[in-house]
Amino acid sequence: MNNRVSLCFRGSFAWRLASKCSFHPSARFVLANLLRLPLLAIAFSIILGIFHYMLPRKRVVGGELGNTLKKPHPQEVLNQDHIMAADGSPSEMEIDEDLHSRQLAVYGRETMRRLLGANVLISGLQGGGVEIAKNIILAGVRSVTLHDPGLVEACDLGANFYLTESDIGKPRATACAYKLQELNAAVLVTVQSADITHSFLSKFQAAVFTNLTYEEAAAFDDFCRSQTPPIAFIKADVHGLFGSVFCDFGPEFVVFDVDGEEPQTGIIASISNDDPALVSCVDDERLEFHDGDMVVFSEIHGMTELNDGKPRRITSCRPYSFLLEEDTTGFVAYEKGGIVTQVKQPKMLKFKSFREAVKNPGEFLLSDYAKFDRSSLLHLAFQALDQFKVKFGRLPAPASDDDAAKLLAFCKESNGEAGESKLESIDEQILRHLSNGASAVLNPMAAMFGGIVGQEVVKACSGKFHPLFQFFYFDSLESLPLEVEGPDRTTAESRYSAQVSVFGHQLQQRLENAKVFVVGAGALGCEFLKNLALMGVACGSKGKLIVTDDDVIEKSNLSRQFLFRDWNIGQAKSTVAASAASAINSSLKVEALQNRVSPETENVFDDAFWESIDVVINALDNVNARLYVDSRCVYFQKPLLESGTLGTKCNTQMVIPHLTENYGASRDPPEKQAPMCTLHSFPHNISHCLTWARSEFEGLLEKTPAEVNTYLSKPEEYKGSMASAGDAQARELLERVVECLVTERCRTFEDCLLWARKKFEDYFSNRVKQLTYTFPEDATTSSGALFWSAPKRFPKPLDFSTQDHSHLSFLASAAYLRAQTYGIDVPDWAKESSKLAEAADQIKLPSFSPKQGVKIVTDEKATSLSTPASDDSMVIDSLIKILDDNASSIPPGFRMNPLPFEKDDDTNYHMDLIAGLANMRARNYWIPEVDKLKARG
Repeated sequence: MNNRVSLCFRGSFAWRLASKCSFHPSARFVLANLLRLPLLAIAFSIILGIFHYMLPRKRVVGGELGNTLKKPHPQEVLNQDHIMAADGSPSEMEIDEDLHSRQLAVYGRETMRRLLGANVLISGLQGGGVEIAKNIILAGVRSVTLHDPGLVEACDLGANFYLTESDIGKPRATACAYKLQELNAAVLVTVQSADITHSFLSKFQAAVFTNLTYEEAAAFDDFCRSQTPPIAFIKADVHGLFGSVFCDFGPEFVVFDVDGEEPQTGIIASISNDDPALVSCVDDERLEFHDGDMVVFSEIHGMTELNDGKPRRITSCRPYSFLLEEDTTGFVAYEKGGIVTQVKQPKMLKFKSFREAVKNPGEFLLSDYAKFDRSSLLHLAFQALDQFKVKFGRLPAPASDDDAAKLLAFCKESNGEAGESKLESIDEQILRHLSNGASAVLNPMAAMFGGIVGQEVVKACSGKFHPLFQFFYFDSLESLPLEVEGPDRTTAESRYSAQVSVFGHQLQQRLENAKVFVVGAGALGCEFLKNLALMGVACGSKGKLIVTDDDVIEKSNLSRQFLFRDWNIGQAKSTVAASAASAINSSLKVEALQNRVSPETENVFDDAFWESIDVVINALDNVNARLYVDSRCVYFQKPLLESGTLGTKCNTQMVIPHLTENYGASRDPPEKQAPMCTLHSFPHNISHCLTWARSEFEGLLEKTPAEVNTYLSKPEEYKGSMASAGDAQARELLERVVECLVTERCRTFEDCLLWARKKFEDYFSNRVKQLTYTFPEDATTSSGALFWSAPKRFPKPLDFSTQDHSHLSFLASAAYLRAQTYGIDVPDWAKESSKLAEAADQIKLPSFSPKQGVKIVTDEKATSLSTPASDDSMVIDSLIKILDDNASSIPPGFRMNPLPFEKDDDTNYHMDLIAGLANMRARNYWIPEVDKLKARG
């Protein structure tokens, strides 16, 4: 099995099955949208596997730092029950796009607005509860109320990352409330010290409970269901290596968007006059429609009856065709063109109450199809665990055979009364493991379930993504070593006592003395460092944790990289993250580096360094870096934990030398590349426009300035190499150098504005006029077919207007970035749209006249738009002469500033220009535009 493609609930096949399973109506959507954060914990449960690999195995499984932390306020501040947001008011707030840019791109503005109005209750602030609270606060709800009057114990420090030794004996909720508030000043965080009453509960849109008996849960759930609208009720429990979630969002809950994906589209090639009508689409891209989908048609020539915007049902969906459930025999015959677009349909879910669902749970959401029958057993086992707690007032004790026997007796008794759902047999060993870890809250499990429940709260408050329906059970028994004797599990009360009770002292000592290398300190890296610190990894006398990241903190990081605060913006990620991890566990032996792991830094990460490491954890954001680290791990035979996220999807891969394949052993199939002529002259979807925009950005602002600097560094050598080449590519490079240093050289910001205005005219007006002059709308091919037939779209030129905000936005971002490449300061007046518009209106450009004989590449197999010419050498010589004639006008030591593309900095205008380029081009070709968040992709 390729470990990388499975969503790794302990090496299961869930990721692949999520896209095609039919076992459960919600499995496909829930597994694909659990939330980015479960990955962090799921992956971390595997970190245990790495160290278990060093121990006897049960079975083979696929598996003083800088002062960067702001001192917290004195704890006495939290003696009050109410903690206001930083601005002192829980008033309505606009979406902070700089902070939530990534989240907006996944959820959309409407979902975010619903979240902004949501009030959420979280009862129980042990490991799972604090993880849920962290995720919900980062997501940006209106308020979060914390409830847990229980007092902090030493064992809580192993799962709750906001508790310290000084908090022992204090109420849990109060002890961690201030630090939770720091995560997002826009979210109102309060503490409820009194018992939860029905009148108090009625104020919330969602309520999460992590420490309820079944009878208490049933009572609260009944009340939540009785409200109008119903309050979403979620019950979550973590017991050692076992966990469960139950969701009830009311008798009738509407999911507005079951998968969160963009509506699928297709370009029509033909429509028959039949009943039902056969619709064929161009074979440029496979259709992703499904039988029963609703679609709308637009832009059809001929059969215009279908352009009415009415949703229509389709069947018999194939890769490039489908049947339309409509009689078109009386319609006008289809001529050409047309777009078919999927219409997202809402889905009504009828949740059962907790009382009913316990008795008749229906189908369970599965995470591991190798444990197909496990959920039924765990459903029974968790009921038995509740009965044990109610009768004895406590949970089973670790390594207690007597308690395990009692739990098993409760389970058998319940099974005997189960009627038709009675299990034929009960795996007693699983019940013993549950009994042994029942009182243990393990960080990896808490983090995983905190992520799952956090996403369920988002679904409940927004109606986006298919919710968990309704029970989910999970176990990670594969994490257990082969043998753990009873005495090895006993320990004095400490932050690690929960882990020791499940895994034993031997594994804990290995964790504490491990030498770990974490590559990256972003969203994944922050979670990994938190988990490592809580678990005690690298906290022993021989342990060491090294984290490296060459990036600095930006505002947009704060919504998901939870170790950072706004006062850390501009500081090194690795240093701040290491400091924050040390605050979680002062015993952590951590060193922060700011080096990129690459061939260029092998003097830092040399052979001795790699030999000293026990395990490597990747937290990277690009494939090339992953492949390099993977190659180092293969060479030095080091275990590697590889993972990644994309929106709400995630993957993880465990690499163990001589046991599993490595990350680079297999590659995903390459994405289909659009032909060059399509990108440059015949785009037909927004993806083509965005790809072209990115290419133009790099050419104008990174590659061309770098080429100019290459010339300026060694002029004679450069001119000689261009003259020797004498081809179209050399000519094109020289033309760019001449443009930057002579014909379009910018000395003032006004020059940059003029350049930007010319680019608008060239890209979105003149080129289109030339294209439509060369290929008029009625042009035909050599075979007599219409040239502008699907998927080609006949374009229109744009007329620049400062009254059009998108035109002005493009002009501003292009001029600002052009100025950066020349080291020119942007004047204050240019930052005011009205004054920038006045300046742009003063620019007069000559009218454009299309030329005869212009060759436009239409061959889809062409790999270059540079067309060789017989006079290339002559043109190169003339360009070199221009450079020689103007050499004296270039100041000594002058260099341009190449601008590498950086999409995550919302203040650098890079994405503004990308979105401007793409959307103006989309407007040329009648393609729906996207905002900057969607353009970031």
